[in-house]
Amino acid sequence: MSVATKTIELDAACAAAVDLARAAAEGRADVAGVGEHLAVVGEDSRVATHYFAVEHPGYHGWRWAVTVARAARARVVTVSEVVMLPGEGALLAPAWVPWSDRIQAGDVTPGVLMPTADDDPRVEAGFTGGDSARDTEPAEWAATRAVVAELGLGRERVMSQYGRDEAADRWVEGEGGPHNAMTKQAPGVCQGCAYFVRLTGSLGRQFGVCANEFSPQDAHVVTVDHGCGAHSDVVEPQRGVDLPRPVWDTISTDDLLFD
Repeated sequence: MSVATKTIELDAACAAAVDLARAAAEGRADVAGVGEHLAVVGEDSRVATHYFAVEHPGYHGWRWAVTVARAARARVVTVSEVVMLPGEGALLAPAWVPWSDRIQAGDVTPGVLMPTADDDPRVEAGFTGGDSARDTEPAEWAATRAVVAELGLGRERVMSQYGRDEAADRWVEGEGGPHNAMTKQAPGVCQGCAYFVRLTGSLGRQFGVCANEFSPQDAHVVTVDHGCGAHSDVVEPQRGVDLPRPVWDTISTDDLLFD
């Protein structure tokens, strides 16, 4: 079953109001400028939109759209709306992306604050001694805090399992992971290196920090199977050197001087 499409008849008076539409566009254009008349399109009964080119080079492909209208049984055409619209091939700004999705690794610089959302899946509630801990006797609360701190707790939020897994995947695929040319050419892996300092917790089973100032991964997280040429087991080759006879012998002594 087909649905009939209503045909909009272009009002003659509205179509003829080119000068009125141009004057309205020029009143809004400022430095953008109003170019040639491109087209007129009927929008509804006694409503039409005139399109004009935008002359400014910064708005390539844009058009002025001036909508005019005429009341029933009236002869006077009036301006309803003046806007600038993008046409085919118009230069457009990139789609807006929320700040939380736009920020990238390394964007947090001195003075920049990056809040953690309440529903961030990378973190979960920590343990600070319990909801009623502060209501206890001060000495008992102090002892509770000491135990909590020693166990590595006492934070409002801690990393969730999802957060640890996400970090592990990122580190493995990064420069400190095993899948790079540095590791393939290394004489050994970090697990057997004296400069390898393991992380604590569950991440320590797979990761540590390089503490060799000559390594490109110094102070960075590396996997146990990462490697570089600055491995502690690399021994400097020993090669003998034949020294020439001294020009002035200051080592040997003449026994005749002490007779």
